[in-house]
Amino acid sequence: MFFALSKTLGIMLLPSNFLIGLGLIGLLLLFTRFAAHGRRLLTASLVLLAICAWSPLGTLLLYPLEQRFPPWDATRGAPDGIVVLGGAIDPDLSAARGVPAFRSSLDRMLATAALAHRYPNVRIIYSGGSANLLADDAAKEADIATTVFESLGIAKQRLTMERLSRNTEENAEFSKALAAPKPGERWLLVTSAHHMPRSVGAFRRAGFAVEPVPADWRTGGNVLAPSIYASDGLRRTDTAFREWIGLAAYRISGKTSELLPGP
Repeated sequence: MFFALSKTLGIMLLPSNFLIGLGLIGLLLLFTRFAAHGRRLLTASLVLLAICAWSPLGTLLLYPLEQRFPPWDATRGAPDGIVVLGGAIDPDLSAARGVPAFRSSLDRMLATAALAHRYPNVRIIYSGGSANLLADDAAKEADIATTVFESLGIAKQRLTMERLSRNTEENAEFSKALAAPKPGERWLLVTSAHHMPRSVGAFRRAGFAVEPVPADWRTGGNVLAPSIYASDGLRRTDTAFREWIGLAAYRISGKTSELLPGP
């Protein structure tokens, strides 16, 4: 039920979807006796869409998430393993085209590859199935990730592919089962910086101690700068809202013990 709600209600609540829907309702109301309310809804949706698209709102919402965990401290020495969360690969498009097709989170895989070359003895777990609400078993991120890592010079023998997880909670549970971490072992967690707080909270809840390695940064420099392109601003705002909604939902449902997990 939680997964289904996240893929329906959660998507509907994203600012771009919600505000366009609000505008469409306003448009329909123009042809009824509630035309005055329709004009208000149309005006509100247009103004709010403009704010989400061109203002620094998305950046300001992402910034505290990305700043929650500092960059990983390599001076502590070599880790025993690395868990990298899926999200970089579009499994359906990859299956349709016969080659790996990437989303905007490719930095997760590149950061993992760099760590793997730096520490040639560490184990690597890629955790990513299919996040689609309705999906068959044909296209899983983890299956495609094997080819990508091999092309980046990572031997297949070092890779363990977790292909069943659909969300962050399952990433944590299934990765722990595969890693079977022993006392004293140090495992790194690689995911997008804005997604790290929720991920760490889920891994803590699963009893899997990890050291955060943030990647795939979306903010930096002047956080008050407006967006030049409306699509960039909407993307950042949607990403931020999705993560904050996810944090609240995980806390309310008991999937994490803190609203905003930190170091």
